[in-house]
Amino acid sequence: MATCTIEFRPARAEVDDDLIPPPPCPRTLEETGLNSVSIAELLLKHLSVRGIGAGYELGRDVGLPFRIVEPILVQLKDQKLVEVAGGDLMGPISYRFGLTDAGRHRARESMAMCGYIGPAPVTLDQYAHQTRVQSVKGIACNRETLGSVFSHLVLSDTLMDELGPAVVSGRSIFFYGPPGSGKTAISKSLGQFLNLYGGDVWIPYAFLVENSVVTVFDPLLHRPVAPPAESSGSPRVEDLFKSKDDSFDRRWVRIKRPVVVVGGELTLEMLDLRYSATGNIYQSPLHMKANGGVLLIDDFGRQIVSPRNLLNRWILPLEEHQDFLTLATGKKIAVPFEQLILFSTNLEPKQLVDDAFLRRIRHKICIPSPTRDTFTRIFEKVCGSLGMPYKPEIIDLLYTRYYDLGRAPRSSDSRDLLEIVDSICRFRGMGLDVNEDLITEAATRFFGEL
Repeated sequence: MATCTIEFRPARAEVDDDLIPPPPCPRTLEETGLNSVSIAELLLKHLSVRGIGAGYELGRDVGLPFRIVEPILVQLKDQKLVEVAGGDLMGPISYRFGLTDAGRHRARESMAMCGYIGPAPVTLDQYAHQTRVQSVKGIACNRETLGSVFSHLVLSDTLMDELGPAVVSGRSIFFYGPPGSGKTAISKSLGQFLNLYGGDVWIPYAFLVENSVVTVFDPLLHRPVAPPAESSGSPRVEDLFKSKDDSFDRRWVRIKRPVVVVGGELTLEMLDLRYSATGNIYQSPLHMKANGGVLLIDDFGRQIVSPRNLLNRWILPLEEHQDFLTLATGKKIAVPFEQLILFSTNLEPKQLVDDAFLRRIRHKICIPSPTRDTFTRIFEKVCGSLGMPYKPEIIDLLYTRYYDLGRAPRSSDSRDLLEIVDSICRFRGMGLDVNEDLITEAATRFFGEL
């Protein structure tokens, strides 16, 4: 029925690292989906930042094998845009390249046209294909694996029976119930489940569309995972001649399945491409950054934008698993919409959405206030996590003085009250304890009328 939040200690999951194969390394320029001009301009911009760069370093900068980069560097040298500043007997891969005066001028022009500097972008088709390959739909889920990520919570068997099929479906879930019932904690735990049992996913640093770059990787939201073959530190030059350079397309980064949480600050603008006219770069919207993972709309109904407008924005993506975004030129592009999207609210659902939208949300799960038995289990568990003795008479006191008199218990009350008790004990220099006087003092502060 209900839940509380205490420290999360995930169990070790047996996940096959190769569950989702990495994007294959391109063998030719054609397989990159790019042309030599766009790669050349990117190399010039990297050199404008580096100053001097070895051939293998430049290949690493743009995320492409040196056999693809080498002829482009030769062209730039023939055009007198770059020059060889040094090298050794290992050949062009170890040559040190630098910009000429003409090259610096060309790099500034390239920067004015597009300010992106990073690994070469992939194509939109490549991004869409990989995103659908690693969809959340169909991830293996059973009571044991799902229960392992909820071990820090107190959940009823009925709720577990509702959550399991919802996760397996990979479709949207609507959580509703009173404040403090654990909706947010449950939602975040579903993200932990995908992290532990869904395998890692691959996202590009950026993709190219209509001669503009759209960035996807966000270091604030995405947790990179070093691939198994990747070693720490700078690679030896001789290693770059070996096959491990072809183990995967290095324009992609392996990450944990993302968990993106947004609350009352959500606006419609955050669901569109953000364009920088000065750099001719787009930043992908939140739901694109959540592809392959979880997007939690917390406190739904309390956003600046009205629930109706927000939900109308997502009716088609929820149905078709793709979204349409508009470029600055006015052209629309189709992008994948492949995440487990969760809505969490403590407001009455029928006051927020109509039947047409509720039909598109496959799973509606009520998280009610806890029963006395559930509340007791939560209280006992929180006492153990804080190192306090559990005393059944404290439950009797809370129900006699508060809950039996009309105040609805919340799953979060145990944590909140006992943390206040903990603070009181530490401030007064006394050992951790919970008694009637301390819990009464904590409840007076916490339940006090404002």
